[in-house]
This record gives sequence, structure tokens and C-alpha cells, in this order.
Amino acid sequence: MIRRCNDDDFELIYEIINDAARAYEGVIPADVWNEPYMSREELRREIADEVVFWGWQESGELAGVMGIQDVQDVTLIRHAYVRTAKRNQGIGGRLLAYLREQASLLMLVGTWAEAVWAIHFYEKHGFGLVTAEEKDRLLKKYWSVPPRQIETSVVLRDLRWQEPDAH
Repeated sequence: MIRRCNDDDFELIYEIINDAARAYEGVIPADVWNEPYMSREELRREIADEVVFWGWQESGELAGVMGIQDVQDVTLIRHAYVRTAKRNQGIGGRLLAYLREQASLLMLVGTWAEAVWAIHFYEKHGFGLVTAEEKDRLLKKYWSVPPRQIETSVVLRDLRWQEPDAH
């Protein structure tokens, strides 16, 4: 079942993100890796910045989460994670499909350039990589990330929509 997460889910969201993010350890540059990957304070800031988390719940347990955030004229997919023990069961795909159905704006997602499995996941579900130049422009326009993260990331866009305004 897909449901909107609420304040009572905070610790579960935190757990899922940090459990699933272990897959990035040793893949993303060491100088941008944190332990834990996302702190509680950072998660609180993301929620305060209107990242809305949706979750996949089965057998009474939250197994995966995916955040969305409307920024200007786009919707960003933020913090998409599935518990390690629940990977490769279609949970991420079902969450993404559900959120795409709800979207009224172009959806964009950023991920680490070396996280090829994440890139393939989004490509399999209707997203395509933008050019390096466009990636830099989009990350600066819609995200608040440091230059090093811009340098080591990619952006994918939902192929059902037109390009965002180039200005």
C-alpha cells in the first residue's frame, strides 16, 4: 500500500534512508560521504523545506520511501530509498509510478553519477539523462547543493514532459 508519510514516520524514514544509502558507500566520492548518510537534522530541514514523503507499507511495516518537492515549475524526486532487505521487489518502481501519476509538473531527479543502478532504475521507469551542461543548470536552479555535488551528480527528467524553461 502506498500512503503519505506523517510526523509519526520520522524515525522510520530516517532508518530507511540510512539503511538503503549504504549502497552508496564507496561509490560516491569519500569527501561527500557522511555517516550517517543523512542526519536527523538534515531530514528535519528537508521536511521543513516541503519535501513530502510517500511510503510503501506492507505487513504493517514501512519498506520504502520517496520524497517529492515542488520547486518553481518542476517537481523534484528527493530521497528515494527502499530497505536493503526489501530491494528488487518492485517497491521503488511502484512508488515512482504512483508519484508520476500524481504529477502536474515536470519531474526531475538527481543522483550520483557513479550510482549506475540508480540511473538504470530511473531510465527503466521513463526518465532520461540530461546533458552535462543542462545538469549543471538544473542543479543550480532547483536544488541547493554544493559545487562538489554538482560535479559528481547527474540529473534525469521524466521523458513525458517538455524541457523546463531554459531561462
